[in-house]
Amino acid sequence: MQQHYEGYKDLADSLKSASALLNLERKSQLHQEIITICNHLVNPSFRIAVFGPFNHGKSTLLNAMLGNRTLPIDLIPTTGASITVKYGSDVRSRIMLVDGTEIYRSGTEILQQFAILDGNRQMRKDVASVEVFCPHPFLETGVEFLDLPGTNDRDEQDNLVREQLLSADLVIQLLDARKLMTLGERENLRDWLLDRGIKTVIFVANFLNLLEPDEQKQVQNRLLFVAESFRAELPPGFSNLYRVDALPALRARLKGDVAAANSSGLAAFETALQNIVGILQPNRGSVRLPRVQAIATQIQLSLKAKIDPIALEIKSFDDKQNSKIEIKQKAANLIYKGFTTSIGELRDWLELPKLLTKYQADAAVALAESKFKDWQTNILKKDLTQLQFAVVKWLYQAYEFFQEERPQDLIIPFPSEPQVILPSKPSNTDDLSETGSIAVGGGIGWLLGGPVGAAVVGSISYLLNKNIQKQDEQLAKESYHQEVAKLCITAIEDYFSSFSRQGLSILTEYERKAEKVICFEFSQESVEFTTKREKLEQLQNGFNDLLQELEKVKILSNYQPYKEIPKYTNTNRKYSPQPERVKISPEKDPVIKQKQENTNKNTGTRVESVSPPPPKASPSPRKEEVEAKFRDWELNEEIARMKAEMRSPKACRQTSPGSQTGKQQNSTQSNKAPTQPKSQTEKDKITRAYGILGLQANASLAEVKQAYRTLVKKWHPDLFVNQPQLLKQAQEKMHLVNDAYTILSDK
Repeated sequence: MQQHYEGYKDLADSLKSASALLNLERKSQLHQEIITICNHLVNPSFRIAVFGPFNHGKSTLLNAMLGNRTLPIDLIPTTGASITVKYGSDVRSRIMLVDGTEIYRSGTEILQQFAILDGNRQMRKDVASVEVFCPHPFLETGVEFLDLPGTNDRDEQDNLVREQLLSADLVIQLLDARKLMTLGERENLRDWLLDRGIKTVIFVANFLNLLEPDEQKQVQNRLLFVAESFRAELPPGFSNLYRVDALPALRARLKGDVAAANSSGLAAFETALQNIVGILQPNRGSVRLPRVQAIATQIQLSLKAKIDPIALEIKSFDDKQNSKIEIKQKAANLIYKGFTTSIGELRDWLELPKLLTKYQADAAVALAESKFKDWQTNILKKDLTQLQFAVVKWLYQAYEFFQEERPQDLIIPFPSEPQVILPSKPSNTDDLSETGSIAVGGGIGWLLGGPVGAAVVGSISYLLNKNIQKQDEQLAKESYHQEVAKLCITAIEDYFSSFSRQGLSILTEYERKAEKVICFEFSQESVEFTTKREKLEQLQNGFNDLLQELEKVKILSNYQPYKEIPKYTNTNRKYSPQPERVKISPEKDPVIKQKQENTNKNTGTRVESVSPPPPKASPSPRKEEVEAKFRDWELNEEIARMKAEMRSPKACRQTSPGSQTGKQQNSTQSNKAPTQPKSQTEKDKITRAYGILGLQANASLAEVKQAYRTLVKKWHPDLFVNQPQLLKQAQEKMHLVNDAYTILSDK
């Protein structure tokens, strides 16, 4: 069995792998040529192909060189397969059929059955390869001959020849001196050889002996012109043109006539051929790689035709997904910021010192007057409800935006109404002479009545609002109504202590549950699109692997390797805003820089920082960059609109998931005609602004935005940085356009 030449095995494998990605038809020309070149790359033998139109004496020349009638010879086209002649200890033939059958016979008689054209001059379709083994010393050096069917006979034969030429290290193009270089031969020389990197070519003129002496001289001159016009890549000092009279040479060899063989030109040609092979054979890579370069270019071009549309589609998809995610992230961060602000205000309100400072006096008075329940409903509950609603409204906005877990109502219950057990009354209940007692209100409840009740209320205000020194308290005579007042104050303090403790606990748990509402899942990629992404990865890897193998053997390419497209994960990971952290310059902190880059790559991982990335450096002025700037401006405007909507009274109203969102309401309103200004000066400014934007009066805000967009793209100063005169004009124009847009968007 033939051993493989390991030097280019990796390159051959890469060519096969890349071509497999193209899903080529097995009988297609490109597929057949790739297989031929790959097999040739790992072939350790040096292959010499004899090439030319039918009936030019190719088999005759080979038989003359081998010294016997090894190959079929006839006056009509006979060779019906590419016959490989290799070294063997004796003459024998091996036929491999398409179905895998191997036929091995001594001699070459079996070639008459499998290797010649049939009666209809057709090649046999069941033959895969034909090999002949001969005990010739030249073949023993690792040389193979390839006898090809004649060209210009049948398309099927031409296709086979064209394919097999790629597996030849040296081509002997046989010419008929009687009709030198026909149009078909010139076309084949260019299309089949030169354009495919096959330049190690030797021309051999046959049948020159059949011409008259004067004709031979003319033909010799024409042959020299052919040889000089073709730049064969042969070793220095060797000609690419020889004369061999094939049939006389064969007869001379069969007879052992050395003189006749020399006069036929065969001996001189054989000597030159052996010397050329001796030089090229050790460095056969320099002969084979140009053919690889030509076929690799076709493969790369075909791969790019598959890769680029898929890559463009995936990039467009990822850009849209990233844009949606970016908007959702900004919305989530805005909602989270509002939520944390509101919940912070409620938490601050629930702190016991704040509650006591704000409410203890009035609550104690209400308790003394038997009006605590009314006070709790009308004052405390009203304030709590307002703060609770300020918290909950953000979660309902998040639910409308993201449709994740439905928010729960925030319920902070009140403790039981305070109870005071009155002490026993002293005998003298009419002593109301204590300094600081102020009568406020009427009846006092709890079996207290009359002036005593009023004194209790007054004492509450006195005890809570006056700074009584300890020594004064010790000296003061503690009256009955002061004692009752202290009991009311203590009861209220216990009430608010319980209310604060329970409220803060509920708030902490509510804040934890809110994380499931202010979040969103990265949308899951469809199976179809995931398959496309995997297909793209396979194609790009095959392209890059081939490019890498070509570089290893010093074959230059006009292409650059494809960079890996970030994968769009299908793990349904959630994005939840995180508390803001101290901002550090990304240039100083590579970790933050990497996280910001990951945010733009749609990796599906949790984002750690909600602060926006630093602005990018201004690129060179191009229309595409102006368009990008305009999109950024629109996005900033949208975020500002979202903030304003969230702060507006309408946005603060609790809405159900089925109600119209603020965004929809704003969109509806934006298409309505602006309201008319009141003063004539304002009317004139607005009329002038419409004219600058090229609009009719009372155009909708949507039309104003579209006109502004069009003018910005036309007059943005970045478009005229290299045109000073136009730059000044553009700056003036943009100043007017910006003023006009500001006037019309604010009215």
